[in-house]
Amino acid sequence: MTQPAPFNPDSILIVDFGSQVTQLIARRVREAGVYSEIAPFQSAEAAFERMQPKGIILSGSPASVLDADSPRVPQVILDSGLPILGICYGQQVLMAQLGGIVTLGDSGEFGHAVIEVSDRCSLFDGLWAEGESHQVWMSHGDKVSALAPGFRPVAASPGAPYAVIADDDRRYYAMQFHPEVVHTPGGGRLIANFARHVCGLTGDWTMAEFRATKIAEIRAQVGKGKVICGLSGGVDSAVAAVLIHEAIGEQLTCVFVDHGLMRSGEADQVVGLFRNHYNIPLVHVNAETLFLNGLAGITDPEAKRKFIGATFIDVFEAEAKKIGGAEFLAQGTLYPDVIESVSFTGGPSVTIKSHHNVGGLPERMNMKLVEPLRELFKDEVRALGRELGLTDAFVGRHPFPGPGLAIRIPGEVTRERCDILRKADAIYLEEIRNAGLYDAIWQAFAVLLPVRTVGVMGDGRTYDFVLALRAVTSTDGMTAAAYQFPGDFLPRVATRIVNEVKGINRVTYDYTSKPPGTIEWE
Repeated sequence: MTQPAPFNPDSILIVDFGSQVTQLIARRVREAGVYSEIAPFQSAEAAFERMQPKGIILSGSPASVLDADSPRVPQVILDSGLPILGICYGQQVLMAQLGGIVTLGDSGEFGHAVIEVSDRCSLFDGLWAEGESHQVWMSHGDKVSALAPGFRPVAASPGAPYAVIADDDRRYYAMQFHPEVVHTPGGGRLIANFARHVCGLTGDWTMAEFRATKIAEIRAQVGKGKVICGLSGGVDSAVAAVLIHEAIGEQLTCVFVDHGLMRSGEADQVVGLFRNHYNIPLVHVNAETLFLNGLAGITDPEAKRKFIGATFIDVFEAEAKKIGGAEFLAQGTLYPDVIESVSFTGGPSVTIKSHHNVGGLPERMNMKLVEPLRELFKDEVRALGRELGLTDAFVGRHPFPGPGLAIRIPGEVTRERCDILRKADAIYLEEIRNAGLYDAIWQAFAVLLPVRTVGVMGDGRTYDFVLALRAVTSTDGMTAAAYQFPGDFLPRVATRIVNEVKGINRVTYDYTSKPPGTIEWE
């Protein structure tokens, strides 16, 4: 079998200096139809050699170029002759290495700012004109106080005299503000102009191209071997399975471990999709009793997650042995999962929550990984799912955690509580869909609280559970805001739930943003 070239389209390399919004840069480049990857500054030289990109973007950073050990751009990138775009710290480090001067600002700029465009440059093509004023998002303390040779100023703000600078001969451009965030209107167009006008890329990277390339890669990697894929019921593993099946057919077997913690009708939907619509070999394991018995008496959220993750692995491993002879394990790993976190201290990150996945399986089972989605963001996975023929109703579903309803039932998880929550959650989502609001919301769900309150129904006293409703808007799940429903929506939903779900007599709504809260309650 002829080995295809590895997935390596014309691309932009993003050097990450530790900004919290570096992923947004990659997303904006891809939205322009150009493939991009992120590499930490420590491994940027290796990524540069591997990717052979057509342009470089330097990210922001919490570091200061004035510090002795602050990160720098690899010299191979500066010697490459490729176009470079520096953002915030990326501008400052570019100046520091090319002969400019960076100083500590008097007051810095944080939040909305207005820049005045003083001259034309390729970044502004079709977007900003000389003499115009535009809103941008600043977040900097240091500032460039003298330009490196070859650069000219093209825009300024009150706190940044060199808000945008250009070296047209070398195709180097840099800005003090953050074009990647939504708070900079037109920022995505600036990045697109860099990718397409400055770097000369055509912007023709599509899901159809990705699909064809990945199918060839999967066939080359797997050959005649067998692959097993653990289905969680979510979009990522489903899209990965459909793509792999298109590549290798019945060499793939999917294992769906039904832990009894799914939403209403979800297990039937997954099984029907794979057995009836796609005719993909599927092992459906009903492990509800195993999971619920094991969760009895567990109230700590981390203990729940760890039990569910470990038990999933045990069940999956047992089923994999029954299949026999599988050399490969397929996973729906996404790009945010594989982007390395940049640390300047070498210390570990704080664990907010343990995440349920099958990451422990490869070492235990001595299998090779097939991860066809590892270059994609969540919205791109949805686009690939549509390209593969999955319905919008499936690929557009709100995110659902691996531990399922267990982390939406604070306290002990029981079959009765799962059934109560399932019914209430189904009513909530049904009303959201009926109101045409589902696609406007990132995630919506109900939480069954370990609290009982007194109520009155039919002149009789009740003492039942409290239900909390949650709905948020977000772009990537890293930050989120509570969704503002129309005035009569929540009272209507509360009335339906209290009337139709036995065991609930009070409904509340969670207005907490992320941060300080998380989207899920546990």
